[in-house]
Amino acid sequence: MDTQSSFPRRPTRQILVGDVPVGGFAPVSVQSMTVTRTSDVESTLQQIYDLAMAGADIVRCTCNDIAAAEGLAEIVPRSPVPIVADVHNQYRMALAALEAGVHCLRLNPGNIKKPEHIKIVAAEARDRNVPIRIGVNGGSLHPDLYSKYGGMVTPEAMVESALQEIGYFSEVGFDLIKISVKASNVPLMLDAYRQLAEITDHPLHLGVTEAGPPPSGTIKSTAGIATLLAEGIGDTIRYSLTADPVIEARAGRQLLEAMGLRERKNVDLISCPSCGRAEIDVVAVAEEAMEAFADEKIPLQVAVMGCVVNGPGEARDADLGIAAGRGRGHLFVKGKNVEVVKEDEMVEALVSWAKVIQVEGAEAALKRVDTKLAEREALLDREQLLKEQGEDVNEIEQKLGAIRNQRA
Repeated sequence: MDTQSSFPRRPTRQILVGDVPVGGFAPVSVQSMTVTRTSDVESTLQQIYDLAMAGADIVRCTCNDIAAAEGLAEIVPRSPVPIVADVHNQYRMALAALEAGVHCLRLNPGNIKKPEHIKIVAAEARDRNVPIRIGVNGGSLHPDLYSKYGGMVTPEAMVESALQEIGYFSEVGFDLIKISVKASNVPLMLDAYRQLAEITDHPLHLGVTEAGPPPSGTIKSTAGIATLLAEGIGDTIRYSLTADPVIEARAGRQLLEAMGLRERKNVDLISCPSCGRAEIDVVAVAEEAMEAFADEKIPLQVAVMGCVVNGPGEARDADLGIAAGRGRGHLFVKGKNVEVVKEDEMVEALVSWAKVIQVEGAEAALKRVDTKLAEREALLDREQLLKEQGEDVNEIEQKLGAIRNQRA
């Protein structure tokens, strides 16, 4: 935890969502959700990169049909952050999402009602070491719980819903769990989370569901989330706004920084995972870049991308980035190619360009170079790589076959 924060943290178990630790005194993480059709792979990936650059540590995508699951199979290998599959009524879509390689599932107990289906999903997640968020929502409680509590949504009903789901999970030996008990009413949401925090040590995901558009939705979300964080409750957060999800991610990050729960980085470094398309050791270059920028205090978003085929487009909103291609590095500023450098000079070039942008601004920096020449070189490398590598370097067709086997 950032030493600037004086808020005590509730002790919880820790799980891993991809490579992001949740709970166990790990930094509170920011989550948001795409609003694109998951089957539209390129649009969804673009939004995931936009969210990552706005401060999201984890991104959720809907998985409501086979086409969405197939999209996830293509999205996951290229995503810069862990992906959570949002599953509602069809338990087979949860199984399909697991086949696609997602890092976490979100299940709504009020929608998947048959215990045997819930346990099938939990057993499969257990075998794959994939966590599940129990996403209780005040607007979709099981009808039996509505009846039990007088036809009303109460904190007790929401907590009981979560505990029932935990019980089903425990029957198959699954405990990689985080929980949310969201409501659109802030006092109701506060009471539910406080009650849950008293009786379980699973990590909690905070949010005010259906908060509405900014500014009122932002105020409502902040009232609920910040109150709980100040009490030490909460391990991940999401602003659920009727707005561009990038606004959600930024709001979440700003809240955590304002409360001293996350440190502000001098450089916000975004990097893609090392999928089959990567031309470089992305991890090594990203680590080298972080070390090079460590003492520079340059507040820019910088992207390190494994290939020139997808990199410049996916990270086009970064202030500065570099993508590898055929032994060369293709530098881009705000998505526009500006220079081609030797592979072993990529990090040095990033730092040099970052200093220029910090002093002169991106537009002035762009005027220094012949962007058409750089774009032409990037296009040549992109076309050659597609010719050499083919279209399916991430073995998507194999994954799609497994996903299609989950058809009801």
